[in-house]
Amino acid sequence: MSEKLVRVGLIGAGANTKLRHIPGFRAVSGVELVGVANRTPASSQKVAQEFGIPKVYPDWRAAIADPQIDAVCIGTWPNLHCEITCAALHAGKHVLTEARMARNSAEAHQMLAAAQLHPGLITQVVPSPFGLVQDKFVRSLIDAGYIGELRELVVIGADDSFWDYTELLHWRQESEISGVNAMTLGILHETASRWVPATTRVFAQTKIFETTRPSREGKGNVDVSIPDSIQILTQLAGGARGLYHFSGVNLFGPGKQIHLYGDRGTIKYRATADEEIVECARAGEPALKRLEIPAEQRGGWRVEAEFISAIRGLERVTRTDFATGVRYMEFTEAVARSAALNQPVDLPLKALG
Repeated sequence: MSEKLVRVGLIGAGANTKLRHIPGFRAVSGVELVGVANRTPASSQKVAQEFGIPKVYPDWRAAIADPQIDAVCIGTWPNLHCEITCAALHAGKHVLTEARMARNSAEAHQMLAAAQLHPGLITQVVPSPFGLVQDKFVRSLIDAGYIGELRELVVIGADDSFWDYTELLHWRQESEISGVNAMTLGILHETASRWVPATTRVFAQTKIFETTRPSREGKGNVDVSIPDSIQILTQLAGGARGLYHFSGVNLFGPGKQIHLYGDRGTIKYRATADEEIVECARAGEPALKRLEIPAEQRGGWRVEAEFISAIRGLERVTRTDFATGVRYMEFTEAVARSAALNQPVDLPLKALG
């Protein structure tokens, strides 16, 4: 059963697909990469030659229509995730889709509904990679009462990634492609949500400081439609409060961090370009100390292996199922709504009247 052949088609083959998904699938016994459909026939051919993939499809629809494919890995920009996912499920294919799950919560709910109509098919969103190594151990500390009752959550994603307004417009700055999610808001909220209760209310403000960028198509400057500065106050189930700060225009900013403050102790997670660090301390201790994660409790990236094992009926998807994806998409949309309305927005998200 574990050696059942699973034939995978790649739809979109950008940096993450090349860096993680192709090697990840090839590391799993009994997986065959059948074909690829990238943004253009030329780029599809280039990927196929580089990685020895037999078939090149003219477009994603041809990939889904191929009866030799059992599952698809969607690595396109977010504007196509919903359409491709729903079509693939209708065609009887298992789906692994890159994050961001979709452009907005409506598309995410549409994807979840399509998955529920096909319960025999496996659906998975590529998870936030942050904290995967430390997740199990941090969770065990929290469950054992290390920090006591959670009082405050702080989530930070602030750097200078969009500071230079002379750089070309990035797809993450274009709402038609990227949707309501901004910068690393969704990906770090997903990580934090593994360790804290659900968010029940958000109150946000946003700002676009660098309002125009050179067009990718060389058509002069175009408008930036996604904020490069976000501040959010949140409420969590159980009464804790949260504070989020995200920015792409902070020179020498604090980077990516998650802080958990309880009535007995503190846990701080920090991700740099080179490593991920977890520090903690309890009341009465002189300072934070760096945690060394025991080998038996270290996690890691196993997205492709989990996806294939779920298809083979050996395990369930935990990182990340569509229901979890919907929740973080609702959070990012609640932030956008709150900023637009200048008022708090409750979660779960209610449909606009």
